[in-house]
Amino acid sequence: MATQEELLEKLKEGVVEYEEDTVKEASQQWLDEGYVALDGIMDGLAAGMEIVGDLYDKNEYFVPEVLMCADALYGGLAILRPHVPDSDEGVNAQVVIGSIQGDVHDIGKNLVKMMFDVAGWDVHDLGRDVPLENFVEEQLRTDSEVVAMSAMMTTTMLGMKKVIAMIKEKNPNVAIMLGGAPVTKDVANLFGADGYAESAGNAVSEGIKMIGRLREMRAKG
Repeated sequence: MATQEELLEKLKEGVVEYEEDTVKEASQQWLDEGYVALDGIMDGLAAGMEIVGDLYDKNEYFVPEVLMCADALYGGLAILRPHVPDSDEGVNAQVVIGSIQGDVHDIGKNLVKMMFDVAGWDVHDLGRDVPLENFVEEQLRTDSEVVAMSAMMTTTMLGMKKVIAMIKEKNPNVAIMLGGAPVTKDVANLFGADGYAESAGNAVSEGIKMIGRLREMRAKG
């Protein structure tokens, strides 16, 4: 019988080393031993992804590695997630996410989406090259607390300002997070956004920090 610590280490390491089979085996073993599914997700899989985020920020891992780590993480999530009672699943919050109209880049956006996924948020992914009004319509339809937009070109970035104005007019309580290469903190402030991620890497670490804060809140709770 494996101890809880041994299995958490296996889950964490499996994600960092992108060993999907190891993660799946450890996830199944975690359930077989009768441990709490959400603990496995947060203290095993998500903790591993925090390490991946650090490696990415230090340029030791690049997008291909992060995507392989994501596959390993999703492999474990598929096994553990169904065993989490609804009310316990992280923060029951919703986020609308997408790359702005005219922008076909979506790797950074997909990484952030994954972080929200792991944290137990309901993610409404609009994809890439999303018409501006779709962000507004989807927020109103889902009543999501957060709207996350990414742009990789200065020409498409200007669309974000329009979306923020449209959303704030209909619903001033929505938190809006911007990301992408041309976006700076000053731009985000100027456009009226509530949060900012400086690049795909920074967006990942922002997402990971959110998970970190969730885990701290759970630990205190």
